[in-house]
Amino acid sequence: MDKFNRTLRGYDPDEVNDFLDKVIGRVESMVREIKKKDDQIDAQQKTLDSYKNLVEENKSLKEKLAQYERMEGTLNRAIMMAQKTSDQMRLAATKEGELLIEEAKKNANRIVNEALLRAEKTEVEANVLRRNIAVFKRRIKDIVEAQLEVVEELEKVEL
Repeated sequence: MDKFNRTLRGYDPDEVNDFLDKVIGRVESMVREIKKKDDQIDAQQKTLDSYKNLVEENKSLKEKLAQYERMEGTLNRAIMMAQKTSDQMRLAATKEGELLIEEAKKNANRIVNEALLRAEKTEVEANVLRRNIAVFKRRIKDIVEAQLEVVEELEKVEL
């Protein structure tokens, strides 16, 4: 610290004033520096606040991402189950179709066999009818010939 020279009524006013000017200059310089530091602190506080906001937003986005990933996993499982169900239904439909075709073939074979049996039976009945008609024709012919002989004999007889 500076020492002031003494004068008649105390200290030398010029030295005191010079010292006060230095002090005022230093104080003003310190005030400017403090103001500058305060401005820097405010700017850094704003930056820090924006980083905090970014961190919060990042945290929120991470939570949403995790939620969407869970939803994606759920959807993937649902798609897999739907695919599996679809495959099972397709397989069941194919088996059922094959069974229906096999049953239809059996029914068709049965119907064809029944039709063939009916046709054979009808043919046998037709042959029996033909023989019966032939026998009937011969009998009628024999009867008609016998009647003709009777008529001829009647003509021979004179009355």
